[in-house]
Amino acid sequence: MDYEQRARDTADCLLRYRTDEAGWKNNVVVSWRPSTEFPGNVYKGVGVLNGSPAKVWECLKPEPNGLRVKWDDNVKKFQLLEQISEDVAICRTVTPSAAMGIIAPRDFVDAILVKRYEDGAISSNATNVTHPSCPPQSGYVRGFNHPCGCICVPISGEPNKTQVFSFFQTDLGGLLPRSVVDSFFPSSMADFYSNLAKSVKSLKDL
Repeated sequence: MDYEQRARDTADCLLRYRTDEAGWKNNVVVSWRPSTEFPGNVYKGVGVLNGSPAKVWECLKPEPNGLRVKWDDNVKKFQLLEQISEDVAICRTVTPSAAMGIIAPRDFVDAILVKRYEDGAISSNATNVTHPSCPPQSGYVRGFNHPCGCICVPISGEPNKTQVFSFFQTDLGGLLPRSVVDSFFPSSMADFYSNLAKSVKSLKDL
């Protein structure tokens, strides 16, 4: 499997999501529309945070022992399986049970690309892959992330504010009722922004 090309294709996909305004259904900062990747929805979050892009990225960047496992309620563990290149890695993410235990613990194996843009934006871009070192494991339902991630965008004239786009289109696996999935993601993403804002606020200036 060409992990690097798969990760770069995901970055292109997220960039299209960022600029395409058509078809999104709104719910506060979270919108969604049918996914073209699998029989579910792609969810889009947009929010402006008080904090420089450097501070926001410090909280978001995908790395073992990083800040995200401390503030993101949906990330219990983050493991590096293989470093493919300077900006592409294969990682395993473990999530806790959710929705009052209806959603059992999951794990995901993704190719993740960190990409920087000329306008100062920086993104993490992830999509599911298989990796020989990480077959499905007992105690976890293997889920599959279709192109997803976060984009931190500087705001012109406001160096201490950052616009954050987030995209999720996740096949949680298992036999979950569609209604559970459809209610979980919008509320979970609203919590994501609230917890991220608190984490950014707690950081010293970078």
